[in-house]
Amino acid sequence: MKWIVASLMLTLSSLASAAKVDIQPDNLYPQVEMQTTMGKIVVELDRTRAPITVDNFLTYVVKGEYDNTIFHRIIAEFVVQGGGLDPKLEEKAEDKPIFNESGNGLSNSFGTIAMARENDPHTATRQFYFNVADNKKLDPSKRRWGYAVFGEVVEGREVLEAMAVVPTEHNAKLNWPDVPVTPIILKSAKLLPRK
Repeated sequence: MKWIVASLMLTLSSLASAAKVDIQPDNLYPQVEMQTTMGKIVVELDRTRAPITVDNFLTYVVKGEYDNTIFHRIIAEFVVQGGGLDPKLEEKAEDKPIFNESGNGLSNSFGTIAMARENDPHTATRQFYFNVADNKKLDPSKRRWGYAVFGEVVEGREVLEAMAVVPTEHNAKLNWPDVPVTPIILKSAKLLPRK
């Protein structure tokens, strides 16, 4: 009986702490500050166009899940991708995949932030990328799903541009190309106070 009560208390405690995550649900354009080893980037998110994606991203932010992760994929004149691996190149835990909101009218243009995913359109979880070119081919069309844009860089575009041209190589551990030779670390990501 004690075990059942203890288990119930632990479950209720977990639910209560999860409910305390404040992602500013009434803020239509929340901002997140990212401190990287190359400088600061501030993104403004668009909840009017991508509410599911913004809430998903902010949940990871507020829980500190992006802190001390790396930008593991960089392709000049294409994307800077991160959010899923720690500096030891270990994958971070993911929440459930979210619905793809790529048909929201936002385009994969330079300086926007979007969700990375697998081939299946509804597989985005925690990895995101910055567009470092106008990548219209990543937008949806009548024949295919696109990649969901959910905000844009409002401060630190020069940092993003510098990140986009760092030397990369094939990484044997991951068996992935385009991994920065010198790791770029996302030291912290924090939700800024409402304006």
